[in-house]
Amino acid sequence: MDSARIAELIAPYLAPARLAPAQLVQISMYIDILARWNQKLALTAVRSPEEMVERHFGESLFVAHRLFPAAAPAATTALDVGSGAGFPGLPLKIYAPALRLTLIESQQKKATFLREVVRALALREVEVFPGRAQDFPGRGELVTLRAVERFEGVLPVAARLVEDRGRLALLIGAAQAERARRLLPGFAWESPVPLPRSQQRILLVGANHARHDSPSP
Repeated sequence: MDSARIAELIAPYLAPARLAPAQLVQISMYIDILARWNQKLALTAVRSPEEMVERHFGESLFVAHRLFPAAAPAATTALDVGSGAGFPGLPLKIYAPALRLTLIESQQKKATFLREVVRALALREVEVFPGRAQDFPGRGELVTLRAVERFEGVLPVAARLVEDRGRLALLIGAAQAERARRLLPGFAWESPVPLPRSQQRILLVGANHARHDSPSP
């Protein structure tokens, strides 16, 4: 897909920031790989490349820009739970190349796809964990989770992966925000941010610092 067209489509999600030409090329390559694999693996119900840019890359880059107004610190570790086709994790990495990212995906074919994207885009410091989030042995300063099935079951698992004083970033429907707050009362939640060009989807970010707020015994 043409880089100039990609830049035009993602502009509403990134303004006033812009991507460098090399980042636009990476997205173009990613779209080509996704479209090819999607024919046999059904990674996304979105078939049009332009819709892919807006629905998947635009939303993911909006999250990246909100989380990292400046470049991500080199030491920042991020875990993307239930990565599927790689969103929002891989666009976060494209936006903030210094990010140290782990994509957690239990379905082996999808994990293979993620490895192919990482290889083709020559992304460094990106790992694919081919297993369930509850089996992942580490934690991250940032944990991302996009709307998934069994939300109420997955959310506490993702929360346990957030380091002390780390952040949990949720790409969810607006109706799920109150459930998230109820399920994770120990997180300090920011006000939900509506996603551009969407009436129902939001970004909800919570900080895991509750354990530091309790007085020592």
